Amino acid sequence: MSESNKISDEEIAQQRDAFIERFLGYAAGTFSLFSIYIGERLGFYRALAGNSLTSAELAVRTNTHERYAREWLEQQTVAGILEVEDEKLDADKRRFSLPPGHAEPLLERDSLNYMAPLTRLMAGAVRPLDSLLEAYRTGGGVPFSEYGSDLREGQAAINRPAFLYQLSQEWLPSMTDVHQRLLSDPPARVADIGCGFGWSCIGIAQGYPNIHVDGFDLDEPSIQLAQENARQHNIADRVHFQVRDAGDPALAGQYDLVTAFECVHDMSNPVGALSMMRRLAGERGIVFIVDERVGDTFTAKGNDVEWMMYGWSILHCLPVGMVDPPAVGTGTVMRTDTLKKYAKEAGFSNVEVLPIENFFFRFYRLTP
Repeated sequence: MSESNKISDEEIAQQRDAFIERFLGYAAGTFSLFSIYIGERLGFYRALAGNSLTSAELAVRTNTHERYAREWLEQQTVAGILEVEDEKLDADKRRFSLPPGHAEPLLERDSLNYMAPLTRLMAGAVRPLDSLLEAYRTGGGVPFSEYGSDLREGQAAINRPAFLYQLSQEWLPSMTDVHQRLLSDPPARVADIGCGFGWSCIGIAQGYPNIHVDGFDLDEPSIQLAQENARQHNIADRVHFQVRDAGDPALAGQYDLVTAFECVHDMSNPVGALSMMRRLAGERGIVFIVDERVGDTFTAKGNDVEWMMYGWSILHCLPVGMVDPPAVGTGTVMRTDTLKKYAKEAGFSNVEVLPIENFFFRFYRLTP
């Protein structure tokens, strides 16, 4: 290092102290996140909504232990999530409440502002840490099954409002020809790849009452829950879920629309998967891909969502995508040019980025 570029001891100390401050912020956020996980799983927030409760009252309402409930209430107050009426009262007399503005992100599962499922996603993402470290050492992968129910359920819950209330009302209508085909006769057929709990299939079917939707996923627990979700929404006669490889030649050319939501970047062989989607759509169908709205190029600061997308990638998406060799190792941060390259190799003639505004997602229309 030249003399002109040499960092002084004072500057090093300033860098160190600033990093320590950020480090403590990371720790505070982690504690808050997992404390919210506890409150969501045990029904604490639901019990507190519209109520002012003591620790004993909360424990009775949620069938939990008073001492644990008291410690959680105090922690939540210090973290700025709950409010206390009179902090000077004895511990067993203090009353705690949920601020009205905090209720929607924590409790309203139909709201686009529902944030609580992020805590389950995070709990699931760190579940297989030992396997994850081994994957980093060996270049192998971590099977999706090792991430457990928290990740499955968190992923389904965080996307549920968008799939039920935006997919058929905003996203698909942006493609006028597709929208008209889904409304017309004979009834259109839709294939949803990597359907998970089925909310995307249900959302499409609810918006287009003539169509038939086939949801495909290789995760059997997800398909079982998808089937139950379809029954509960009285739509099981038009939405069918299968633990099945959608690459079956018998399905070729059977679908007017093929969709894949937030899953192409997880695939070990995305070109193969896109080739399969092209076959399903045939020469007249359309493939609709929704993936992450990351920047077009790598920058040191990243765009406004890459801090999150790289987080998911290092813990989950890249390891899952490295399971089946030879894996290309896409990761969550799949940039537009990367998808276009995959699509071209898969035989698509055109990839269009649709003009749909969304903080997290980018929308692609692929044509044969």
